Amino acid sequence: MRKMVRTRRGAWTAALLAVTVTGSLMTGCTAGDGRGGGPTDDGRARVPSTGPSDSARTGSVLAVKIDNVAAARPQTGLDAADVVYAEQVEGGLSRLMAVFASTFPKAVGPVRSARESDLELLRQFDEPTLAFSGAQHKLLPLIDKAPLHPQLPGKVPDAWYRGNDKAAPHNLYLRPQRLVGDAPGDAALSTGFRFGSAPAGGTPESSHTVKFPSARFTFTWSAERKRWTVAMDGTPTVTTEGTSVAPATVVIQYVKVRSSTYHDVLGNNTPYTESVGSGTATVLRDGRAYDADWNRSEASRGTDFTTPDGAPMNFARGQVWVVFAKA
Repeated sequence: MRKMVRTRRGAWTAALLAVTVTGSLMTGCTAGDGRGGGPTDDGRARVPSTGPSDSARTGSVLAVKIDNVAAARPQTGLDAADVVYAEQVEGGLSRLMAVFASTFPKAVGPVRSARESDLELLRQFDEPTLAFSGAQHKLLPLIDKAPLHPQLPGKVPDAWYRGNDKAAPHNLYLRPQRLVGDAPGDAALSTGFRFGSAPAGGTPESSHTVKFPSARFTFTWSAERKRWTVAMDGTPTVTTEGTSVAPATVVIQYVKVRSSTYHDVLGNNTPYTESVGSGTATVLRDGRAYDADWNRSEASRGTDFTTPDGAPMNFARGQVWVVFAKA
């Protein structure tokens, strides 16, 4: 098995080099603003279905790309994720990646397209399953060779459905258990996160906002719930069942966000978020904000967070949100 993984990772590296030298590319999977003012992902660029899925295996996390423009809200199943990553996409908008390990909700969505940055981020997990609606045509070979299991509509038809509550492309949903069986459990989360008592210090914080060029996230501390409620673009984040999304820990991770070789159909560049490296972060937990440092020495490792004096930075137990903000 390890030999297979090393072989596949070697092929993935070769594919990455091949794609990198292609120059500026045009993509058919772009992010819309949900108000009819911009392009939308129609899911046309898809990995071909090559036969029966091998996704019935267990032991690996399920990562799902989730739409979060106004037309996609409220989302489904977001409250059940162990980790939610927020990244910048074209036009300064944002998209989510929800990672599930401890439990699977009945449904997740709306599901949207993948980006090049996702492949680097997901390498911290052992052969994860990535569920997404499509990708830029030139990116598909890279996804196919990456050390993960790509899953799109068509491979396991009964795992996917179109909802009636929203207009396409904001209405594609996934039934996780039909795609990958039972949830693998917490042991599949190789993020590097540590959970435990809060460190000394910190600054009292009742609300914290992170801004992208065309999106923003606000986290407000609820002493009653001992959680941070989430608002995106000024709208409280609740699920289709009316559950408020409220992580126990929020990490604002300051990273390099650079231009990639990809562009959308309007010529907007697709940002590449570098999750390997080191930098600073702000960790929100227990109604306080803590300065922290982060380090991820290589893609196959999780991210270590430490206090300024070098001690491990413990997170509060529960859902974790990581917002990749430009350093």
